[in-house]
Amino acid sequence: MFPETRLRRNRYDRRIRELTAESRILTDRLVMPVFIDESLKGRKGIDSMPGIYRYGMDSIGDYARHLDELGISAILLFGIPEDKDELGSSSYDPDGVIQKSIKILKENYSGIIITDLCMCEYTSHGHCGIIRNGVIDNDSTIEAYGKIAVTYAESGADIIAPSGMMDGQVRAIRNALDTNGFQEIPIMSYSAKYASLLYGPFREAADSKPSFGDRKTHQMNPRNYREAMREIDLDVKEGADIVMVKPALFYLDVLTRARQFFDLPIAAYGVSGEYSMIANAVDKGLLQKEVIDEYIQSVFRAGADIFITYFAESYVSNVKR
Repeated sequence: MFPETRLRRNRYDRRIRELTAESRILTDRLVMPVFIDESLKGRKGIDSMPGIYRYGMDSIGDYARHLDELGISAILLFGIPEDKDELGSSSYDPDGVIQKSIKILKENYSGIIITDLCMCEYTSHGHCGIIRNGVIDNDSTIEAYGKIAVTYAESGADIIAPSGMMDGQVRAIRNALDTNGFQEIPIMSYSAKYASLLYGPFREAADSKPSFGDRKTHQMNPRNYREAMREIDLDVKEGADIVMVKPALFYLDVLTRARQFFDLPIAAYGVSGEYSMIANAVDKGLLQKEVIDEYIQSVFRAGADIFITYFAESYVSNVKR
């Protein structure tokens, strides 16, 4: 009780604040998303995401070396194929954009290569799976997911990250990997992925906007958090090695609850809308650039072990200076 108890004592000196900090940003826990465009030469800026680019097959090696020299310990790959069809068949083509890119990256990058696994970038309709009678057919879609996972593993992926939110996707992918000799490949599942309005800039970046309807039949209702615990629990039982909450910023309560319930590693994804809001506010002088530290810290404080963020490259670069 005051005056004997004075909590400001631990805040008075910057060095003491550092000493008594309860959580820290660990740069080796940051993952940088990377967009690879099969039809592009060089790189192209993404209008809605300042400082973020699509890379062509001819430039991804140089960019990977840059990230490696910077000390980015993991990257998450998204592919934009040259050709799309209703079945998203290029997603499991052994000569597809991600499959070819992994081989290039292995020669230029020593960090962890994580492959996002979904079909929205590969289907002509922009949905996350195979359409039957106007809706996504869950079971034929997860069969295709298994085929994609095997081609990613064969190409050299270190972690497979399914994001489609189909029922049974983790079990289907685990079975496909195991029966093809890839028992050692971990699965990082997008377990609690919400039907958020924060994905808009990403859909420009990955050319993955659905041509009709929305994704509310498979992505989670933003009003629910108990359901998120069920989703995570099912993924764990099906064989997930790492689980994820996405988006991060608007769902920190879900992240904290997941941390309380589950002992395995938990990732959070700071999605494109989060990045664009903060980056644009900093660029316009509405917020100080140190707000990025506060943002990243909030995710780790809430319970994340891994943070996927478009700020990873610039944050690590500033720390290294």
